[in-house]
Amino acid sequence: MDTRAYWIAINKVSGVGPARVRALLDECGSIEAAWQASIQQLQAAKFDRRTIESMLQARRELDPAGEWERVQASGVTVLTWEDDDYPAELRTIDGSPPVLYLRGCMTAQDEWAIALVGTRHATTYGREVTQLLATQLAHQGITIVSGLALGVDTIAHRAAIEAGGRTIAILGSDVDQIYPPQNRGLAGAIASQGAVMSDYALGTRPDAANFPPRNRIISGLSRGVIIVEAGERSGALITARFAADQGRDLFAVPGSILSPASIGCNRLIQQGATPLLSVDDVLEQLHMTRIAERIEARSAVPADPQEQTILACMAAQPCSVDEIVRNLGLPPSQVGSLLTVMELKGLIRQIGVMTYTKA
Repeated sequence: MDTRAYWIAINKVSGVGPARVRALLDECGSIEAAWQASIQQLQAAKFDRRTIESMLQARRELDPAGEWERVQASGVTVLTWEDDDYPAELRTIDGSPPVLYLRGCMTAQDEWAIALVGTRHATTYGREVTQLLATQLAHQGITIVSGLALGVDTIAHRAAIEAGGRTIAILGSDVDQIYPPQNRGLAGAIASQGAVMSDYALGTRPDAANFPPRNRIISGLSRGVIIVEAGERSGALITARFAADQGRDLFAVPGSILSPASIGCNRLIQQGATPLLSVDDVLEQLHMTRIAERIEARSAVPADPQEQTILACMAAQPCSVDEIVRNLGLPPSQVGSLLTVMELKGLIRQIGVMTYTKA
């Protein structure tokens, strides 16, 4: 049986989130063994009594094979921690979802993604800024990530599509329970030109409690987060907090001090967010000015196993060319050629004289 069947089943167990799945995998070694874990193994993974009972009940009531057949019949794509196609940026965050459900698909271009979120009650100013930013970013080959909510999110998705770009919508329900319902048509367009994504199992209806946690995926998929407009209690500020926790660059569009819709953005700027005055602020700060060339370079130049060795050298800190030469045992001229190609692909960037870091 496909191992994704066990991922789907365990994802439906109440109280078993990413941290407990990780602990159970550490204890049991595989997702199949985790699903079949003994009470002693569940206790060793620090499951409390209620969660153990939930796990045992789920095993009595759920058939992993049947759950997998249901997902396949629905045409939904499933990505898990085990899959190479699982988004690399998202994999690095705390609480990354063990399972993702998609309508549409992810591509290599989605590595360069920016989140664009804001209030549901956008002003004329907010609508114009969102339209402009999403259009300009899409023209640069950057994927727009947002939450399919009314207001700023909807405008961002539509602008990306109209510009011929890619966009990803993150839901607070399963991928077939579109909320708000008036965005069902938009969700279909997004799936054909990007992806509609959720970490919630099929059958999960939109619920107020589901939306704040999904915001970690919006920021986690993205290299930077732009808040266009946000009131004092806007859900976009939750995304801003996740962005800060995840080490993502945070940009806020400044607004009038008299506008309630700009209170959140102006305070974010006061607290250290980068004030966004033009799309160039994002492109330059995130080194995303040559995305089209990088995508073309990756498709034209096959991946080299030595690239992974170089990236591993830079996992903890930047490396000098001399360090890379010593680690690889290759001539400096060959290392120099590798670094040039990797920089063209957008895998690394130079931060000093003969010193490089992961992009």
